[in-house]
Amino acid sequence: MAEALRIALAGVGTVGAGVIRLLSENAALLQARAGRPIRVVAVSARDRGKHRGVDLSRFDWCDDMTEMAARDDVDAVVELVGGADGPALTLARNTIRSGKALVTANKAMIAHHGLALAEAAEAAGVPLKFEAAVAGGIPVIKGLREGAAANLIDKVQGILNGTCNFILSTMEDTGRDFADVLAEAQAKGFAEADPTLDIEGIDAGHKLAILAAIAFGSRLDLDHVSCEGIARVRAADIARARDLGFVIRLIGEADVEPDGSASRLLQRVRPCLVPDNHPLAHVDGPTNAVVAEGNFSGRLLFQGAGAGDGPTASAVVADLIDIARGERGSPFSVPVAQLEPMAPAEPGDRRGHTYIRFTVADRPGVLAEITAAMRDAEVSIESLIQTGQAEESGEVLVAMVTHEGPERCVTEALRLLDGSPSLTAPPLVMPILAA
Repeated sequence: MAEALRIALAGVGTVGAGVIRLLSENAALLQARAGRPIRVVAVSARDRGKHRGVDLSRFDWCDDMTEMAARDDVDAVVELVGGADGPALTLARNTIRSGKALVTANKAMIAHHGLALAEAAEAAGVPLKFEAAVAGGIPVIKGLREGAAANLIDKVQGILNGTCNFILSTMEDTGRDFADVLAEAQAKGFAEADPTLDIEGIDAGHKLAILAAIAFGSRLDLDHVSCEGIARVRAADIARARDLGFVIRLIGEADVEPDGSASRLLQRVRPCLVPDNHPLAHVDGPTNAVVAEGNFSGRLLFQGAGAGDGPTASAVVADLIDIARGERGSPFSVPVAQLEPMAPAEPGDRRGHTYIRFTVADRPGVLAEITAAMRDAEVSIESLIQTGQAEESGEVLVAMVTHEGPERCVTEALRLLDGSPSLTAPPLVMPILAA
């Protein structure tokens, strides 16, 4: 029998405990598929005495996880601590420097430092794997890097944050407003006590940057991912979208546009109106999904659980199986030196339909002011609905859908209305995805 792949596991929270359970329960299956056993030899976590539902007494305990990579009895390190910097990044660097394989579920670290880590791993000749960093148990990184490797990918769209998807689909099903459903998501463990990274689109932005680099062979560029969250989406917006034949979802979208001999990369996370016949329209609850457009494969859909101990552990162990088999490959599909630096694309000339919702004072002339700004900015209005609210504030919601046109025109209309005393809150702008 081939010698076991010996791993050190940093972080024994929900996912870490799931990895230990999976390695134990599926040991025979994993050995058959990997060609040798996969065995945990050492673990580390913040609280040694915490009950985690798994027996840790059979493993060596490391008080300082950053020293795990120095152990002679470790072939690969699994990092499940999280955080873009700090001990997680130190451990990652130490692991690669020590000539050991690294598996991580840390999307923030990969989004911020992935290129440097990949370059170091290539120089050291060791694997760097991060399937679990994007979309939990969905094998989307492997799917793009390997299954779709023969294709030119020109667009990636996805629901990349289960917390936001749970909130939006629950609002849709119940008619409740954002704050109420967020509290439920926190009570059920779908949202953190501080949900900022999720609801502001930042978590999805990390994942989108990683997917874009793999899909397009571009240098990872987190600095130019535009992120808008869902906190300003109201139940009234969701009801209006339903009446128009849409659902609202937080969508991460990246595509490449040619610019002479070079290419420009557009990366955005924002709430969108999704038509009923789009595959992302039927993704409910804390589920993730990614759609990729290949020039020979056509549309590819990856869908499944985006978080949780089982799905994420599954992705981590799949990476360990690849390492046990001796599979290498470049972390971002091609060597870092061959990744193309792409300038950010200017979205102003992108054409599409847009949903705009204004919150305005209930007084004469407001609607005329809004439509005049649209006229002056050359925005053509397809439909417009004004709904009074039963609130003491006397606010009114004015929602409109534009005809297809360039984004710069909508931007100009909003500029013309900026600072207007008629608007009691910033407008909510959501693009309408093409089917």
